[in-house]
Amino acid sequence: MKITIGGSLGNIGRPLAQRLVKAGHDVTVISSQVARQQEIEAIGARAAIGLVNDADFLSRALGGAYAVFAMTPPNLGGSNVVANTINAGAAYANAIRKANVKRVVMLSSIGAHLPEGNGPIAAIHKIEKIYDQLQDVSATYLRAGYFYNNFYHDIPMIRNAGIEGSNFSASTLMPLVHPDDIAIAASEELIKTPNGKAVRYVVGDIRTGDDIAKVLGSAIAKPGLPWVEFTDEQAIQGMTQAGVPEEIARLYAEMGTAFRTGAIIEDFNKQGAPVTGTIKLEAFARDFARKYQQ
Repeated sequence: MKITIGGSLGNIGRPLAQRLVKAGHDVTVISSQVARQQEIEAIGARAAIGLVNDADFLSRALGGAYAVFAMTPPNLGGSNVVANTINAGAAYANAIRKANVKRVVMLSSIGAHLPEGNGPIAAIHKIEKIYDQLQDVSATYLRAGYFYNNFYHDIPMIRNAGIEGSNFSASTLMPLVHPDDIAIAASEELIKTPNGKAVRYVVGDIRTGDDIAKVLGSAIAKPGLPWVEFTDEQAIQGMTQAGVPEEIARLYAEMGTAFRTGAIIEDFNKQGAPVTGTIKLEAFARDFARKYQQ
């Protein structure tokens, strides 16, 4: 089967491409970086180098593909982030239509059922709606949990302040996921041919903020690491001081608020809170410890 993957050889793209190539599929990987071409070809895939918000490039890259893994890159610039992300998703949809692709698996997010109040996920909600309008295209939206990898960004805070935390409480439940589990789910869905549009949640663990602090703290020899709840403004200030553009900081604080109120996991809970991934927080903590020690 001819399959095209967006997202280059990132945390999801690399294991997904490797799995599909190993299974004997004809795989093309889209990347914006010319330097990635040799690396992509080394794993047995073809490279398509260009920008994902360029519909003409995308339609060429998708040409002849039966199935596509569509991954809209986040944070397209430091301003107008939601609009830029939506535009990139619309370019993907137009390219899928022009290339007559029949099967699409889109990387979405937990909380994408909400049209607003969910930070950067609002763009993903809109992109799902754009894909809903694709005629004669089977699409599955992989609504992924909060990436374990995001906790790497907290290493400076843990080092300098001796705390872990966000703008929600230690008792807040967070559905978590490892990129490898997303790659497995994507590889399964890409070769299916269901009718219409569907949602599949991809979550490997559900833990509280307190759990997260305890497990990560124990892994780095800080067993008493506390989870501290910040105000929204404290969260924004901390991110901007770390160099995050203010618009993006406010979006991520808004996402934290949606976790705090429980709005972001409403639909996930409604669907029975399915945990289909296999990588638990304790397994990720070993990788976290290695990163922390570097």
